[in-house]
Order: sequence, then structure tokens, then C-alpha cells
Amino acid sequence: MATAPALRLPDVDAMSAEDVLVWAYEQFGDRMCLTCSWQRQSSALLHMISELGLDIPVVELDTLVLFPETYGTRERLVERYGLELRSFRPIDAPDRLWEREPDRCCHIRKVEPLERALAEYDAWITGIRREQSPTRANAQKVEWSERYGVWKVQPLVDWDAKRVQAYIHVNEIPYNPLHDAGYPSIGCVPCTRPVTAGEDERAGRWAGSDKLECGIHINAPLIKESND
Repeated sequence: MATAPALRLPDVDAMSAEDVLVWAYEQFGDRMCLTCSWQRQSSALLHMISELGLDIPVVELDTLVLFPETYGTRERLVERYGLELRSFRPIDAPDRLWEREPDRCCHIRKVEPLERALAEYDAWITGIRREQSPTRANAQKVEWSERYGVWKVQPLVDWDAKRVQAYIHVNEIPYNPLHDAGYPSIGCVPCTRPVTAGEDERAGRWAGSDKLECGIHINAPLIKESND
């Protein structure tokens, strides 16, 4: 586990999402990246960064089993904002591993590619929000990730889904059409279903199991990592 380097934190809880992004850019510059899952949080953050004129590298974790609508959203956003996208993909992912070992499948398709992606950065912008699930309820706007050895910058943690969608609507930002088809949270095709009224936002992810996270946003690995 990496020790957090010294960083003078302002009262980020009182800052707007835009102010958090500007502050973080002043601290880290091009040593900070934004990861995009091509859900509505990605759309909102890409627009904010563009409007603020911040030159921040954009990274995607392409699991190779995303929805066609997700890939289509990526292309619209790349074109809209002129993105020079850096894509990280799994190395030798076994077919249909999600049926037998979903945690290991997530590790191969998302966690390990993220580790490679973050190796050259000091900070990482994510779009997670506290209301999404109990595992994210204590997320902070800026926090240290011991696991990856980077600062996590999370400008939208205190936004709810309605606020994100309103921001997208007012600014006419392209977003994933699956959100309008009952998918408030969108992952890989085999492990994502629509939700029904009253269900948790992430109830459609790994439905029928107690799995809530792919593993990239928790410090403790979901699987035992090899020392080989």
C-alpha cells in the first residue's frame, strides 16, 4: 500500500464540482487523468472539463464486452469534445469467465487494465456518487487511494441522478441511451440488466448475487492477487 504524499487540501466539501476540477488541475496538471465508463457521469464531467478549458488526459477501460450503445456513446463524445482517448483492454480474458468467477473476470477486464492506466499518473478523476450504493456512501470529493497510489478526485459525489441528468439536458450533452431504457447503471453486457421501480440504482449489476462492485473503487482486492 502506498503512503499519501503531502497535499494541502482546501475545504473541498464546500466547493462546486467545477471548482474541485480547477483546484485539482492546478495541483496535478497532466499528471491527472479522467476515466470514462461512458455513463452519464462521464458525459457530465467531459463537458465540465471542456467548458473549463482543462487539458486532462481521458482514459477508458474497454472490457471488450460493453453494450453497443456504450461504444456508440463513446464515439459521439469523442467527436463532440475532440478527445484523444487512451484505451486500456484486458490481456487474455477467458471467455464466459463472468459465469464462473465474476470477481476474477472483473479483475482481468477492469482492475488490471486500470492499474496499467494509472501507473503514470498522480491523480485520477472518477464519476462515482454517494447515492449509487452503500459501498460508495462515504466517498469524498478528494481522497487518497492506497491501493493505486494516487489521489482520487470525485467532483460529483454529492450529486444525485436527477441533478446529473438535468445538467446533461440543459447543456445538450450526448449520453448513453440505455439510461432511458431502465439502465441507471451500465456495465458489461453479461452482467447488467434493467432495474425496476424502487430498486437501488446499481441493482441491475451482477443481479442475483451479493456482488456490488467490480473492484476498481475499493482498496481491498476482491480476489487474491498472485505474487508470481
